[in-house]
Amino acid sequence: MAVPMPFLFLVLGLLSCCSSAPRLSDHEICKMDNIKLQQRLDALQDAFLLGNLQLRDLMGNNYHRIKSKIFSFNVTTRSKLPQAHFPTTSGNLIVYDRDCSTVFESRRTTSGYFRIKPWPEKEPFLVYCDMSDGGGWTVLQRRSNGKVNFNRKWDEYKEGFGSFKGKKDEFWLGNDHIHDLLSAEMTLQIDLMDWEGAHRYAIYENFRVQNEQNNYRLLLGMYSGNAGDALSGGSHVEEQWSASLNGMQFCTPDKDHDRYVTGNCAQENTCGWWFNRCHAANLNGVYHKKGNYSGAYDNGVTWSTWRGLWYSLKYTTMKIRPPSFLQAGSGNGMNT
Repeated sequence: MAVPMPFLFLVLGLLSCCSSAPRLSDHEICKMDNIKLQQRLDALQDAFLLGNLQLRDLMGNNYHRIKSKIFSFNVTTRSKLPQAHFPTTSGNLIVYDRDCSTVFESRRTTSGYFRIKPWPEKEPFLVYCDMSDGGGWTVLQRRSNGKVNFNRKWDEYKEGFGSFKGKKDEFWLGNDHIHDLLSAEMTLQIDLMDWEGAHRYAIYENFRVQNEQNNYRLLLGMYSGNAGDALSGGSHVEEQWSASLNGMQFCTPDKDHDRYVTGNCAQENTCGWWFNRCHAANLNGVYHKKGNYSGAYDNGVTWSTWRGLWYSLKYTTMKIRPPSFLQAGSGNGMNT
C-alpha cells in the first residue's frame, strides 16, 4: 500500500526534532577547557602581581621594620595570628601625589602619613604631611623626645631612618628622598620649641639639596622669621665664614666633607648634618633633656641665634612646600 507523501514528510520531521544535538568532538571540548583554564590563570597572575606590589610597598618603607609576626609564624596557628598594625598609607596602591601639597589639594586635609611619588619612574615612599600652617607641608625631619638615635652612618642618612607611626615620632626622611622632593622650587620652614614652651620659626626660600655625587650640598635662599638666620651663620660677619651652612656638603661620622681641617665635625657632634667649621645650627645633634648642657663639644640640638649653642631644644621640625601653594588656613605645626 502506498504511503501518502504528506504523512511521510510529517514522520521525517518528528524524527529530526527528537534526535539529540550533535556531540562536540574531543578536540573542541579540550579547546573550551583550555580557554577556561587560561582565564583562571590570568586572574591568578593579576592577584599575584597586586600582592607583589603591596609587598614591595611594605618592604620599601621604613615602617616595615616594626617587629611583626607576619613572617615568623607556625603554619598550624595561622588563624590565631594577631593583626599587624602598620601606619595608614592613606591612599590606593597607585600613587599620584608628588608631595604633601598635592595631597592637601586633593582635599585630604588632616595631618598624617601618606605615600607620595615625586618621580614617576621611582617607587613611592611614606612621609608625614603637616596640614597646619596653611597645609601641604612635607616633613623632612623631626625631633621631639630623644628616642631615635641620630648618630648614624652615611648610608642610613641616605636612605632615612626613625619611626613612622605617630604624629610625634622622630625621623630623618633620607637624603635621596629629600633631593627627589626638591626637583622643583621649595620653601623650607623650620619650627623650634624650647623646654619652656616658647616657639620660634625660620623660613628659607629656594631651599635645595644636591644629589649624592655632590654630597647632598645645601643651598639656601632668602631668610625670614623670628628665630634668627642660624643656617647662614648668624648675624655676625666674622662668624659667618666658619659657621654658615649655605653651600656646605653633608657629613656623617664615617664621611667627612666639612671645612674643619684638623677635625671631623660629624664625629664631634655624633650625627649627620651640614657642617662648615662647624656650625651655628644643628638639628640632628644629641638630644640633651632640660635644655642647658655642658661637655667637650656644643653637640646638642641647637639654634644659636635663638638659645645659643649650649642649649638643646625640645622640639624641631623641617618641612617644605612649593612657594606657589595657596594657603588655606593656619595652625601650629608642633601640635599636629
